Amino acid sequence: GAVDEERNLTAIGVQLAKLPVDPRIGRMILAAKAAHCLSEALIIAAALSVQDPRVRPLDRQAAADQAHRRFRSERSDFLGYLNLWRFFEEIVRHKKSNRQLARECRENFLSSLRMREWREVYQQLHAVVSEMGMRPNQQPASYDEIHCALLAGLLGNIGLKSDKGDAYTGARGIQFALFPASVLKKKRPKWVMAAELVETTRLYGRCLAEIAPEWVEQVAAPLCRRHYFDPHWERKAARVGAFERVTLYGLPLNSRRRVHYGPINPREAREIFIRDALVAGEFDSRGAFFQHNRRLVTEIEELEHKSRRQDVLADESRRIAFYDARIPADIHNGAAFEQWRRQAEKQNPRLLFMARDDLMRHGAENVTEVLFPETFPVGETHCALSYRFEPGHPLDGATLAVPLHLLNKIDEARCTWLAPGMIREKMTALLKGLPKPLRRPCVPLPEFVTAALDALTPGERPLTAALADFIRQRTGDAVPPTAWDVAALPAHLEMNFRIMGDNAQELAAGRDLAELRQRFGQAARMTFAQGPETAFERHGVTQWDFGDLPETIMVTRGGVQVSAYPALAERGESVSVVLLDTPAAAAREMRAGVRRLLWLSLKAQRKQWEKHLPNFTQMALQARNAMTTDELREDLLTCIADRAFIGEEAPSRTAEAFAQQQQRARARLPAVTDAACRLAAVVLADYQAIQGKRSAKLPPPLAQDIQEQIGHLVFRGFLASTPWAFLQHLPRYLKAVLKRIEKYPGNAERDARHAADIAVLWRRCQERREKHRQSSVDDPALDAFRWQIEELRVSLFAQELHTPHPVSVKRLQKAWEAMKS
Repeated sequence: GAVDEERNLTAIGVQLAKLPVDPRIGRMILAAKAAHCLSEALIIAAALSVQDPRVRPLDRQAAADQAHRRFRSERSDFLGYLNLWRFFEEIVRHKKSNRQLARECRENFLSSLRMREWREVYQQLHAVVSEMGMRPNQQPASYDEIHCALLAGLLGNIGLKSDKGDAYTGARGIQFALFPASVLKKKRPKWVMAAELVETTRLYGRCLAEIAPEWVEQVAAPLCRRHYFDPHWERKAARVGAFERVTLYGLPLNSRRRVHYGPINPREAREIFIRDALVAGEFDSRGAFFQHNRRLVTEIEELEHKSRRQDVLADESRRIAFYDARIPADIHNGAAFEQWRRQAEKQNPRLLFMARDDLMRHGAENVTEVLFPETFPVGETHCALSYRFEPGHPLDGATLAVPLHLLNKIDEARCTWLAPGMIREKMTALLKGLPKPLRRPCVPLPEFVTAALDALTPGERPLTAALADFIRQRTGDAVPPTAWDVAALPAHLEMNFRIMGDNAQELAAGRDLAELRQRFGQAARMTFAQGPETAFERHGVTQWDFGDLPETIMVTRGGVQVSAYPALAERGESVSVVLLDTPAAAAREMRAGVRRLLWLSLKAQRKQWEKHLPNFTQMALQARNAMTTDELREDLLTCIADRAFIGEEAPSRTAEAFAQQQQRARARLPAVTDAACRLAAVVLADYQAIQGKRSAKLPPPLAQDIQEQIGHLVFRGFLASTPWAFLQHLPRYLKAVLKRIEKYPGNAERDARHAADIAVLWRRCQERREKHRQSSVDDPALDAFRWQIEELRVSLFAQELHTPHPVSVKRLQKAWEAMKS
């Protein structure tokens, strides 16, 4: 700061010229005045102007170092001069003679001549600064104040500790080491300054002090170089921020300081403000224009998602140009913008309101509410349907948001049709996936799909079934369910489901509705049942005194009217009138509930029948490996009640029908009891015989296979849970097991092949049944398939027992593929 850009002396330069010392030392003195540490700076300046008064005789270096240790300051060699000065001043004050003073200096390894020279230079400097009107401070200065003043003259001698070794990087990349005698040699602080750099065996910094980079930046502000990077919008501060990197002579004083970028680069800050705050919406403006424009952008983005095109919304540059043309050039932060906006809107309230034409490249006439509705029917109500065009994203395509209590009401077949605007793409993809012989008659596909769209209407059947019928009508070709390659469809052509809990919280999402029902179906039924009580719901019912029971009623769930299905639910020694969410669930509960209510109405007769079940004692012994005596009795009585009370009829829903059913039950009960007991006796006798055969040492694979089979035929509750139509065939199935055991020794290899074929079908069937069980799905076709596997076992292992109809592995494989589709 001694000269300006034209090399003329500045005010500082004029003052430096008056000081009889090195300009660097003079600069320290001038800075000390402003830092209120002139007293300390004069002492240090004088010390730096003379030869170091401390001496180290070659033969007494250790003693000299010990004597000099009292003057040391742990952070700065410069402060060592102050300590030494105070020591010398003290002995001068108490000296009796110059000889005594010289002896004190020798004893402390100090040169009395150099000490005197130091005092003389100090006195000269003190006199000069006094003449210049500078007054030394009376209060002791702090470490920071002293070293900031010294920095003013030593900016070229600062150093930053290197990552490797003991070197320090100085100005313009020089490397130097700390002088071994310095107090900082062991401490090695991150930043240091040196009174001088001396080169001997290597370059050393001598007379060192620990400093902070903030001091350097403060003292050397005009010399520092500043680089700004990563300008960005700061929403909370409502301004454009950036990071500043400050260096001096190549040394980084601050690598990443957050700064306000507006005053630094107003033009670029304005561009960022318009782009990120206004166009991207990262701004909290109270202006009505802001919400209007954001809402308009969202509407147009929804058009893009629905049409699966990204050429509707105008690019960002159009929106930037809109604001750029209206906002003054000096506006680059939120506060200034809001102040200007309030004034501008007094003249034109809609100055910043965008129109659809400002945001659209074309009209998107093919995206209508009819083709892409905002809701989708679920039961008697409608749920929100949203669209997203982002391939690979979990929500790509159409997403149906369904409250948990409506999960079981979703029509899976209807969902295969998606939204009307998506059917053409899905039909085209399905037709492209057909085998070539079936696909060829449908070309050209665009015209064929158009004809199909005109002829077909979304309904109760899945899209593939309706399309297969259309193909048969147009071409005469039958399309088997296995021909549709549904698994190869892009994900967005399958409906995505979001299951929503309380407070619109997402519980789960996915495109596999069966899997979602498996996980949440029971919870959905419980949530549905927890609605407000209605006149239909009753508990502890023991007789039909509640009037007629309709098949469906309307109730309020989640604030909308939906269908509920009344049913009688068995509750031990009573029944309850409950409301369920699906007809299938109501049908399951209703049969058991009516049966229990009929039992309760015939309580006296029941006790009599329980005591006179034919051959019960024998059956209990035979069934002991599968269930207890009480469990068998309850199972047999339930089986008898179901057959005698209901049989093939539908459960009663009126008091009159219940009374009639009650009369028929009394008449049928004896015959049904006899038939059921005889059937149970045969089944359990064969079951016991098989158990006896198993106790003989059968090969482990055969024994395991048979045990699994009979475990699914005779188990706790099998009489009541097995439909009567299939229960009558159990004796034949069990006799086939006995035949298999008899034939095994001579047919082991053939038996193993048949068992392997059956195992594949059985595993698939059981996996599907378990999945349906967890999600409470009724599938009559799957139940029938399960019993077809038993017929296959008879056909393969005991053909002489005959089957009601032809059955083979190939037939069941085809049946499975058809059922799977």
